Amino acid sequence: MFKINKFSCENNVLITKGRPARIKDIVEYVAGRFGTILNEDVYRRGVDKRTIKERVEEKNKIRQALKKCTFGDSEAKELIKEHIKDILLKDVLIDKDNIDGIFNFNNSFHLDGKSQQQTSGDRFDIILYIYKKDYGRDALSKFIDDFSLDRGRYNDNGDCYYEINCEDIDNAYNNMSVYIPNFVDKLNILVQRIYQLYKGNGVIDEIRDMHIDGVSGGVSGIPADSVSNGDNMDKLPKSYESVWIFFRGKSIHLSFLSFGSEKELIRVCKNIYKFNNPGQLSQATGFIVNEMQDGSRVSVARPPFCEGWVFFVRKFDSIRWQDMESLITDKGSENVIYLIRSLIKGCRVVGITGEQGSGKTTLLMSMISFISPTYNLRIQELSFELHLRKKYPDRNIVTFRETNTVSGQEGLNYQKKTEGTVNILGEVASAPVANWLIQMAQVGSLFTLFTHHAKTTKDLVISMRNALLMEGGFNNEVIATEQVADALDFDIHMRKDINGHRYIERITEIIPIKENKDNLTNNMFVTRDIIVYEDGMYRQVNTISRNKVVPMLEYMSLEEKEEFVRRFAYG
Repeated sequence: MFKINKFSCENNVLITKGRPARIKDIVEYVAGRFGTILNEDVYRRGVDKRTIKERVEEKNKIRQALKKCTFGDSEAKELIKEHIKDILLKDVLIDKDNIDGIFNFNNSFHLDGKSQQQTSGDRFDIILYIYKKDYGRDALSKFIDDFSLDRGRYNDNGDCYYEINCEDIDNAYNNMSVYIPNFVDKLNILVQRIYQLYKGNGVIDEIRDMHIDGVSGGVSGIPADSVSNGDNMDKLPKSYESVWIFFRGKSIHLSFLSFGSEKELIRVCKNIYKFNNPGQLSQATGFIVNEMQDGSRVSVARPPFCEGWVFFVRKFDSIRWQDMESLITDKGSENVIYLIRSLIKGCRVVGITGEQGSGKTTLLMSMISFISPTYNLRIQELSFELHLRKKYPDRNIVTFRETNTVSGQEGLNYQKKTEGTVNILGEVASAPVANWLIQMAQVGSLFTLFTHHAKTTKDLVISMRNALLMEGGFNNEVIATEQVADALDFDIHMRKDINGHRYIERITEIIPIKENKDNLTNNMFVTRDIIVYEDGMYRQVNTISRNKVVPMLEYMSLEEKEEFVRRFAYG
């Protein structure tokens, strides 16, 4: 059985092992107490069967919660925190007189009599707790908005970057006149700190739960293995001091936060990916991509595959459904919205392209509302991101994903047997997936929607062509290009500017050229911009070719046909 000295209290000073207690002492004690609880012999006390049953059930409940709390299960997390609170009050003897000596709430003197400055991390925990009481999982977003902490900064070279530093946190703390009014609030903050060091995800534990785009760690600074004596690198920031968030398309460095040690960063990396037992991260494996309990995608890598220990959590609950009118707001947006609606009503194969964070998935979710309710939707994703049933619970929607035992190709083959009308690919990020897309667009569905990271429409076509050459059994570039140009109809390209403003840069038609006398790949198709974003507004610069208009009109009413031809089609 795990043994640890119990805490005593002398003159309101917590004592353990003959010296003032620190948070890490309490974490060690809490870990031991949970071990004792789980290993306790429930029959030892000779109680009745009902009590024994209750104790067995409680032990099983705690055991399961300890396994699940790290993976994004909020109920499990709260259960463990309640038990920690109980341990602090009953065993550790925390009370209103000594709690300030454990967590520095007000720059008080520490237990050993020496002055201890409150850190920016301490202040951030207090601030986030206060905001969370009023705003829940929107707490971090509200805090950032209130103090404009996502504003661009500029280095000596005039380059823009995003950072929230110690000074930002300290200024916000002072301007808020932060005051923790009672012992209960202080205890809750202390419980969270102990939980995140014991079973949680360290300093990103509460951040991970917020409505943001993502959070990562270990992605900047010097990995521990890179530091050697005599090279002056010991003074540079370390990788375990690296915490970044992805917020409204901006990658923001939280330079005021640190995991505290390489050991703590490694602990978080080793635990955060383990939901549903995806396998073991090892030197031989190198990296693992998995989901968390709440649907977030987590990617973890380690040496020697990676230069250091890193993790990336991509949050999809922050991608909320928005109607098209609130999503596209710049001048001339009504033309853009009308065209997108017409492309969907006309059953065209449409790709949404752009860099990560530019708003591709958000736009795709909004476009779903334009699809006829009579059409059955079948979605293929690398991980469950769209969660379309939450927005459209009454529609016929089924989502599939690739697993360790079911390949994407097998999933696509199965989809063909599920009475689907419209196929949607959440992200085309590899050659096999691109090959599936062309299959989808050509057979088995009325039309297809997808997202891709291509920078230009030509890049999109060439990328798909290369996928057919590698995965589709093609050995002729011209024929492969022709297949892609025939399969794809339009490209909606998303952009975000330096301030995080997201917009549609252009909507482009892909026009295949059937006769190619020169037999050159680059003559197999041309692109035509229909709408472009210029000087802060959307402008229509072309109409749509007759070969695209004719099949689109088949799916429109008489009134819809007349308006569409008038606005976008050749007469």
